[in-house]
Amino acid sequence: MPNPSPEQSFERLSQDISHLVEELPSHEHWKWISRSLSTLIKLAKHDTDRLDWKIVSHSLKDIERGLDVFENYRHVRKIAIFGSARTPSDRPEYELAREFARRLAEYGFMIITGAGGGIMAAGNEGAGTERSFGLNIQLPFEQTSNPYISDDAKLVNFKYFFTRKLFFLKESDAIALFPGGFGTMDEAFETITLMQTGKYGPAPLVLIDRPGGDYWYGWQDYLKTCLLANGTISEEDLSLYSITDNVDSACQIIREFYRTYHSSRYVGDRLIIRLKSPISDGAVEQLNEDYQDILTQGKIERTGPLPEELRQESDPLPRLALYFNQKNFGRLYQMIRCLNRFEPQTEEQQHPESK
Repeated sequence: MPNPSPEQSFERLSQDISHLVEELPSHEHWKWISRSLSTLIKLAKHDTDRLDWKIVSHSLKDIERGLDVFENYRHVRKIAIFGSARTPSDRPEYELAREFARRLAEYGFMIITGAGGGIMAAGNEGAGTERSFGLNIQLPFEQTSNPYISDDAKLVNFKYFFTRKLFFLKESDAIALFPGGFGTMDEAFETITLMQTGKYGPAPLVLIDRPGGDYWYGWQDYLKTCLLANGTISEEDLSLYSITDNVDSACQIIREFYRTYHSSRYVGDRLIIRLKSPISDGAVEQLNEDYQDILTQGKIERTGPLPEELRQESDPLPRLALYFNQKNFGRLYQMIRCLNRFEPQTEEQQHPESK
């Protein structure tokens, strides 16, 4: 059978697209699908050249691959590990990364690495293939998939760094940084910038060094002497991360962050903080007393699921609602650590009338 002509192929594709579009209005996310299609159509009307279309096409393929791999793991807590691809396996940093990943996998987390060698290989080795993801980047040198993730379905090969970074942060509930080079510095500063501006998190960021090492303390000295001293960051911004040279402490920092805090979202003008368990009236009063400075109006209040949330999902978790100023994120992190120190209420404390 002869191959179809370009005109026939185009006609067949047009028919497939038409049938697909006819079915889409019944899709629950039609609003966002239509916006995406509208953007592509507007681009087609512009004088968009071939290179620009290649960027759009490859970006969408990167996103498609990433979404496909993570789809079945969206409700599993994950931790991204960054660090040098050049760290040999006999270095203390490698062993720390391997043990850190192993321990967190035992606690139920999954590990995401860049799929390369060094610290990335240590993370995948420690967690094991079953509890690992690898987000590889196509480079002409240095970056090949490590043997602990190379043949697994949870390996994603990205063309672009920016789509790869998107999935590192989109899918991660915590970030761990080990010593590294320019790439690690890029990941460190981008992560902390997105935390400082509220585009990522709240989530724990832990900087892990070899026992007695000064890599991250030296980095912090730079922040203090060059940025803080010049007024380009605030003292509270230093609360966005933690530094340790101990695996137990690193694991504890991450687990403690999710002791009571579960997640958060904005509903209208209010920040809604979802909790794993409720806290007492006295604890809420303490939060109001200590963190009134980050509110634009009103108080921090306990609430149940809001009507806007119930239209999207059924979520029974207790909540705190506040009019956060969306500026002092370092203080917000301090508040989350504070509420994690409160003892959760028992059923009897929540319903004393049942005694």
